[in-house]
Amino acid sequence: MQFTAMILSNAEVSPGYWRMRMTAPPEFASAAPGQFVMVRVNGAIDPLLRRPFGVFDVGTHTPAHSGAVAQPYLEMLYRVVGKGTAMLSALHETDLLDVLGPLGKGFDMGDPAEEKLIVGGGVGLAPLYLLARELVKKSPVRLFAGGRTRDDILCITEFERLGVECYTATEDGSLGECGLVTEALLRRLDALQGRATIYACGPHGMLNAVANIAAERGIPCQVSLEGYMACGVGACLGCVAPGQRHSAETPDFRCVCTEGPVFESGELKWRD
Repeated sequence: MQFTAMILSNAEVSPGYWRMRMTAPPEFASAAPGQFVMVRVNGAIDPLLRRPFGVFDVGTHTPAHSGAVAQPYLEMLYRVVGKGTAMLSALHETDLLDVLGPLGKGFDMGDPAEEKLIVGGGVGLAPLYLLARELVKKSPVRLFAGGRTRDDILCITEFERLGVECYTATEDGSLGECGLVTEALLRRLDALQGRATIYACGPHGMLNAVANIAAERGIPCQVSLEGYMACGVGACLGCVAPGQRHSAETPDFRCVCTEGPVFESGELKWRD
């Protein structure tokens, strides 16, 4: 769907990271965890292209004034990294945005009998909250959140309120363990003896490490990729990622916006 959304709130939740809530059509309530939206930052030519953002949450907002009708909403987390996201951070309540979505293929909920291990950091946590909210209905869920500093660990309290057990690790030791969050993940996998499903979203290095861990242990693993998207609907092919069989002789690419952004980690080519 393409629709005009009115901003309900737009607040900085950590240095450089923002959380925006906006109105959405009633049909948006069926958005799957892992799907995304393409947002036109303003009506001018610059910036020309829409920006992709993972759907952090969907729900119903009731305005404060008496007799108000409940309004469906969507939320997204974003980091200010350039001109487009800087413009987003300057927007206020009642400002309007042109939105396209929900788009892409989301997460598969997997076997309810297995523990679900979620790995993310920074804006990689954006599509994982809605996922956790669905998974906890049937399975035990643990979140492993990592980042360079405590500023990269977002919305942990919200995950804990869902009943998710949370582990944090930062490279500088400013929050949780000092080191990489994959070390805590490995300890939990040792305790579970392989009876788990992994879901991950974050920097490519983190996804690469998690995918290799899953492959070595024969554990199901789904990863959500962040691609440089121009259209979001598979027309421009600007967001392709190398598939598992990719080589110079036999190219094998996957379109992140339509075949993903969620993939089984074994479908993609990773560094050893």
